[in-house]
Amino acid sequence: MSTGTEELRSLLERQQAELSFLQAELDETNKGVVALYAELDENALRLREAADLKSRFLSYMSHEFRTPLASITSITGILLAGMDGPLTEEQQKQISFVQSSVRDLTEMVDDLLDLAKVEAGRISISPEWFEMVDLFSALRGIFRPIVATGVVSLVFEEPRDVPRVYTDDKKLSQILRNFISNALKFTTQGEVRVTAKLDRPGMVEFAVIDTGIGIAAEHLPALFSDFVQIDTRIQKRLRGTGLGLSLAKKFAELLGGNVAVTSELGKGSKFSVFIPLRYTPNEK
Repeated sequence: MSTGTEELRSLLERQQAELSFLQAELDETNKGVVALYAELDENALRLREAADLKSRFLSYMSHEFRTPLASITSITGILLAGMDGPLTEEQQKQISFVQSSVRDLTEMVDDLLDLAKVEAGRISISPEWFEMVDLFSALRGIFRPIVATGVVSLVFEEPRDVPRVYTDDKKLSQILRNFISNALKFTTQGEVRVTAKLDRPGMVEFAVIDTGIGIAAEHLPALFSDFVQIDTRIQKRLRGTGLGLSLAKKFAELLGGNVAVTSELGKGSKFSVFIPLRYTPNEK
C-alpha cells in the first residue's frame, strides 16, 4: 500500500473520530435542551398554579369581608339616623368615624376583588355609546358631597369637539374616580380639574390635573404597579391598598388604551387615560 493511501485513510479515520465526538456532544446538548424545556414547562405550570391560587384567595377573602362590612354600614346608618334614639354629639362623631373607616375598607376590598377578576381573566367589557357630558355629570354628583365643604375646587371642563364614545363607561368611570379621588387626597388647596379632548385621530384623552403636593420623578416609573404606595408623610396618614392606579392601568389596557402621568414635586400632577373613541374587542 502506498504512503499516500495510508495518509488518506488516517485522515479519514481522524475525521470520522471527530464527527463521532461532535455527534456525541450534540446528543448531550439535545438532551440538555429537552431537560431545560421540561423544567421551564414545569416552572410555568407552577407559576400558573400560584397565580390561580392567589386570584382565588383574593376573590374568596374579598367576598367574605363584604358581608360583615355591609352589616356594619347598615348598623352605623341606623344609629346616625336616630332610629334607636338620639345620639350625643360625641357619639355621632365616633360613629361617623366608624362609618368612614368602613367605607375606606370596603373600597380596599373592592380593589382586591377587581384585581382577582383581572388576573383570572374574568373581567367582561360591556361597551355602549355615551356622551361626555353625561359621564362628567355623573362624576360631579359622586364627588359633590366630598368637595362641598372643602377648600379645593373640583372643576369639570366642558368637553369640546369630542364626539360620542363607544366603550365601557363603567370601567372608564372607575378609572377617573380613582384619579379624582387621589387628586383630592393629595391636594390641600387650589383645584382638581377634569378634562376630555381628542388626542389624535380615533383616540380621546381624559385628564385629571391637580395643584397638589406632586410626585418626585424617581417614583413615577413604579406608580402603576401593584401595591405601590409612595413613602411620603401625607401618604402614611392615608389608607389604601396601593391597587387603585394599578387597576386603572389594567382597565385602560382592557379598553384598548393606556395611562400616563406627569408631575412636579410641590406643583401638582396630571394623570391621563387614553382610550379609543370606539372600543374594538381584542381577538387574541
